[in-house]
Amino acid sequence: MSSTILVTGGAGFIGSHAYISLTQAGYEAIILDNLCNSNIRVLDRLRQLTKQTPKFIQGDIRDKVLLENVFKAYKIKGVIHFAGLKAVGESVEKPLEYYDNNVRGTLELLDVMKLANVKTLIFSSSATVYGNPATAPIHENFPRLATNPYGRSKLIIEDILEDLYCAEPDWNIARLRYFNPVGAHESGLIGEDPQGIPKNLMPFLTQVATGRREYLSIFGQDYPTCDGTGIRDYIHVMDLAEGHVAALNKLFFQKSGLLTVNLGTGRGVSVLQMIQAFEQASGKKIAYKFVDRRLGDVAECWAEATLAEQILGWKYCRGVDEMCMDAWRWQSKNPYGFMEDKC
Repeated sequence: MSSTILVTGGAGFIGSHAYISLTQAGYEAIILDNLCNSNIRVLDRLRQLTKQTPKFIQGDIRDKVLLENVFKAYKIKGVIHFAGLKAVGESVEKPLEYYDNNVRGTLELLDVMKLANVKTLIFSSSATVYGNPATAPIHENFPRLATNPYGRSKLIIEDILEDLYCAEPDWNIARLRYFNPVGAHESGLIGEDPQGIPKNLMPFLTQVATGRREYLSIFGQDYPTCDGTGIRDYIHVMDLAEGHVAALNKLFFQKSGLLTVNLGTGRGVSVLQMIQAFEQASGKKIAYKFVDRRLGDVAECWAEATLAEQILGWKYCRGVDEMCMDAWRWQSKNPYGFMEDKC
């Protein structure tokens, strides 16, 4: 019998792709999502892709009674915790919302997991916990000094999980530090569908290409990088999803304790380089304008990614061209995201 995994935030961009990888790996996944930054229509797309109707619970991880009922109703063996607010710029403007949603929500989840004696957890962390590192690539043992409330919320949760493990070493926890997830499922049925104005590069690029946005704003052109624009480690969302399955297998079958692993490609790509790659993949010319830097952004950030291969047996396999092609396939088939069915 397959293990049942609760996927918090499972209707979102990364969570929905992870759902596919989990079902392909033989796990039974239950999605819990409050739909604050996702769309209920993703469930029908997941049904088309997996040939099974997703088990879905609409609710918030800060609702302890709801969580208790979920753990009573299902024989959950582990949790993948995606639920959380995730925009750097917005976190600077609304820090209390980020700490309440991300930190308090995680505390409620951990408390209910403990009561239910479910002690296997994969936490969706972020490279933002490293702040503005002195060098790149970034190793897992680098100092952590987040430069914005979003990153600090992730850092605080990481510390909570470490304290929990030290107090109760029967927990099995993986802290997966993502770099910059992009792309979409190769089918074009699901992809990134932000509400309102996109806050990340790739969905903004795709919306400019479809005509939804007039131009792309590039935040900063005077960074100490190869072309003055910020450099990031972009990773295909399906590679990221497969990294979660690898981590889950490690926790279940080897009882690995507390793991902390970067999920990235180990390659840095500038904003201008990504625009060029997207133009080649889509055949569209992207209009852009330079604007001031955003508070909390760093010049360059890419992973030292070898530990994931050593510990999890996982390595990315999709390059920038595939990231761009899949993102464009999703957006061109769904110019208004899940609000318009054209698949």
